[in-house]
Amino acid sequence: MPINNPIRHTTPFAALVFILVGFLVGAAWKSVTPPARQHEVEPISRTVTPRNDFAPAEQATIDLFEQASPAVVFITSLTVQQDFFSRNVTAIPRGTGTGFIWDDQGHVVTNFHVIQNADQTMVTLADQTTWQAHLIGAAPDKDLAVLHIDAPAEQLRPIPIGASDDLRVGQSVYAIGNPFGLDQTLTTGVISALGREIESVARIPIRDVIQTDAAINPGNSGGPLLDSSGRLIGVNTAIYSPSGAYAGIGFSIPADVVSWVVPELISNGQLRRPTLGVELATSQVTRRLSLEGALVINVVPGSAAARAGVRPTSRDKQGAVELGDLIVALDETPITSYNDLILALDRRNPGETIRLTLLRDDQRVEVDLILDEPR
Repeated sequence: MPINNPIRHTTPFAALVFILVGFLVGAAWKSVTPPARQHEVEPISRTVTPRNDFAPAEQATIDLFEQASPAVVFITSLTVQQDFFSRNVTAIPRGTGTGFIWDDQGHVVTNFHVIQNADQTMVTLADQTTWQAHLIGAAPDKDLAVLHIDAPAEQLRPIPIGASDDLRVGQSVYAIGNPFGLDQTLTTGVISALGREIESVARIPIRDVIQTDAAINPGNSGGPLLDSSGRLIGVNTAIYSPSGAYAGIGFSIPADVVSWVVPELISNGQLRRPTLGVELATSQVTRRLSLEGALVINVVPGSAAARAGVRPTSRDKQGAVELGDLIVALDETPITSYNDLILALDRRNPGETIRLTLLRDDQRVEVDLILDEPR
């Protein structure tokens, strides 16, 4: 039986359709096929545009960082854990923070909360050498701690110490630290406010704290806040942030507090400063009132000052402020500010009798009192 050949029986119309489809397919294929390059394009060489000199403000910031950063250290706190089955002991990292070199004897300053509850603490210097640190002393109510490392003096670059009683809102500040474990990070800003109060780890208020908008994040704690001369004016200690990250408000313990706390911790391991039992106005308040001395805001009941009859600041029945006693001398030492009184007490011991000269209702009054033990 003969087999029909489909090609022989294809109609002219069908043949035309086949030809048309073939043409369209070929055209489409040609359209997606890249054309052959007519010639090779030579790459264009770009020259580097020379950089202009840094602006004076930029150069000053660069110099400040290069001079101050060798004094800043990276702190890792460790917790020792023992495996239940093998009984092997392992050091587990529990947190990181920042510190700075206080002197060439190996003392390092940081926040107390950075090393709190740590079984071991490691300090990494700017040259990337790491040293095991030992706790020398701590002041939880000031959120300060002093560590010691056995690094040679030639590897230690102490930070220059400044003052904080003459700071001004709006002046430039610089923070160096290790936010989120990123070491040697510089942030800049200004002093946003002075005389703030925050709560320490010991639930005791820290007064006269510096507020800054220089970015301070977790890991910056214990790092230095510097002025434009590269001097220490504060120790970064806390941030205000609902999210836990930088929100434009950071706090630093003022350098004047650090300057008397750290030597005390190095000498005694804890604060042994005798107390009068008074709460004093900040230096900013006394300057605003054009007063020279230490203004008593509050007197602790039962304290040495209370027993001696020192008067606090109060309000009368009409709500007007009645200023308390203004301390103008301790024995023979003139007192012109809050810091003068703190420094004068540095050389005294609990149980020692002193004489205070007070300015009360424009009259000079002298009282003797016995200094209290540290509270």
